[in-house]
Amino acid sequence: MGRSELREHIFRMLFRVEFHEAKELPEQLKLYFEQLEEAEPADQAYIQAKYEKIAAEKEQLDEKINACATGWKTSRMNKVDLTILRLAVYEIMEDEDIPTGVAINEAVELAKKYSSEDGPSFINGVLGRMVKEA
Repeated sequence: MGRSELREHIFRMLFRVEFHEAKELPEQLKLYFEQLEEAEPADQAYIQAKYEKIAAEKEQLDEKINACATGWKTSRMNKVDLTILRLAVYEIMEDEDIPTGVAINEAVELAKKYSSEDGPSFINGVLGRMVKEA
């Protein structure tokens, strides 16, 4: 599985965080992998590890997003955009294997696929501001 496809699966798992209690998430992860037939064990391990790291840092990621999203708070953002931002901010701040430009571009591509018409420009603006202020 390629990096973009892995990222999309991580996004889908992170999106579930918004709709399930924390105690349900291990079961949700198990169910997701049961439906994910094309994933090799190494891919599943990568998806699970990154998902767990991002979920564990949700509050810190939200603080960073709130600081960079002018006029918006994470509590008011649509859940798709918020999930994409959490993934991208994590990749920019914590994942040294992923160049910043790639993380931003991949986030915009996810927004084009899953978000509203304004989503890609919103995502790009928030991430651009974050990188500028860093």
